[in-house]
Amino acid sequence: MTIRIDQPRELDLVGNPVLAAGIGVGFEATLNYRIGEGHDEVTGHFMVGGGTGEHGQFQFQADVGGASFRLDRLLVQVFEISAEDGSEINTVTVPVLYGPRIVPGYIGYREHTVARGETLSAISAMHYGDPTLYQRIVRANPSQISDPDLIFPGQVLRVPIGV
Repeated sequence: MTIRIDQPRELDLVGNPVLAAGIGVGFEATLNYRIGEGHDEVTGHFMVGGGTGEHGQFQFQADVGGASFRLDRLLVQVFEISAEDGSEINTVTVPVLYGPRIVPGYIGYREHTVARGETLSAISAMHYGDPTLYQRIVRANPSQISDPDLIFPGQVLRVPIGV
């Protein structure tokens, strides 16, 4: 069986519920999902395929609001259960960032293009009214920022926003 997760993409910011979509193939296969970070997880299942073995699109949403996540990095996994021995097979995993662990009341993010001379503190002050909250931006951009003292003009950073 082929399973592909198209959304979310690697290191996307997600909120609650976690929305996922992709492609699966099977004869009316039941696929399972797990969303977690090692301390807590949310699981469920859904159907894919139309009965003749074709590739079928899937989408699901998982309410993770009741989970006690301690980390802001989650793994979204989709997998099958083997009919032979009950083991997990064809597992696909996408690491994501959980916005509600980064900023209270997470509702989404804004994109900010770094201008010449800007610092993360200045960007934080602009978006949050508080320059000391720059770590939120660092946490939301792990593939863009390896050193908070080194950002570059033209970089497009995600600034997580809450209510």
